[in-house]
Amino acid sequence: MVLILIVMFGISVGLVFPTLSEAQKEQKTFVTHSGGVITTSGEVIDPVYSDSTMEFDPMEYLRDFNYGKISKLPDGTTVREFTIIAEDDKVMEVSPGVFYNVLTFNGTVPGPTIRATEGDLVRIYFINNGSKEHTMHFHGIHPAEMDGVFEIVGSGGGRFTYEFEAGPVGVHPYHCHVMPLEEHIVHGLYGVFIVDPKEKRPPADEMVMVLNGLDTDFDTENNFYAANTIPFYYQHHPIQINTNQLIRIYVVNMVEFDPINNFHLHGNLYHYYPTGTDTVPSSYTDMITLSQTERGIMEFEYTYPGKYLFHAHKVEFSEKGWVGIFLARDNLSQESVEADYGT
Repeated sequence: MVLILIVMFGISVGLVFPTLSEAQKEQKTFVTHSGGVITTSGEVIDPVYSDSTMEFDPMEYLRDFNYGKISKLPDGTTVREFTIIAEDDKVMEVSPGVFYNVLTFNGTVPGPTIRATEGDLVRIYFINNGSKEHTMHFHGIHPAEMDGVFEIVGSGGGRFTYEFEAGPVGVHPYHCHVMPLEEHIVHGLYGVFIVDPKEKRPPADEMVMVLNGLDTDFDTENNFYAANTIPFYYQHHPIQINTNQLIRIYVVNMVEFDPINNFHLHGNLYHYYPTGTDTVPSSYTDMITLSQTERGIMEFEYTYPGKYLFHAHKVEFSEKGWVGIFLARDNLSQESVEADYGT
């Protein structure tokens, strides 16, 4: 019986992680719904509608904040306008040789990091170019008709305008809220909504990390885990930071199928602000545990230069991709990143 289980496990792993020799021998060609032809040596997981793989740069996403198109109302209120387009026809290479059908907001997983200041009027022009029905549901405070639950937006170009006052201060997720909700979220329809306080936080090198998982064999158990979608990316491409500079991370847990996730920092501790709604940290620690959509703000500085790991302390997650490295340097040549709050 043990031998049979070992053989079956080896076969199942081989389906998702082909060896180099197998990949070289098994070039796959398929025709998409749009007529495009793709040839690849990797696994193709549910390749619907796409004729090219989606390019996504986790390093670019890390510090990319979308402040929208800014205008003013007669009473002085700042208006921030965003256009968000949902699609469900993309194929993403989530790990070398593993291609996965993703659902996207503005063509990426996660979707864009939307940012506003408390009290701003946020206006989002939502366009559903997918083949499925979709919505946008924002965590936070807003009118019932802006909740993205009952106002289903039809496929093939359906439109809806979300409009609400930004609040409360903090970091909040947004995601599609159409059934089957689990499927839409695990395939990538989510992003981050940051609401800044009217009095700016201290200057910092700011980053967004969305903790996510990928179920590439559709058994409701994740095969990969990551910060910002690509497993092991920040381990192979360390995040460069300055010593003696404040680092601020907006962290959001979007992992489905697992009850908890966590974030451990090596060689340091951080001040942690749950949900980011309070300006006073709740703890000074090196490890937090998060349930689904739980989030917060981490702040820390490194005094000593060198490489420092950060990862899930749930070892299964870190060994399947949720691990990275901060490379702290003295007087790093790149300019310090300071949020300008869209002004």
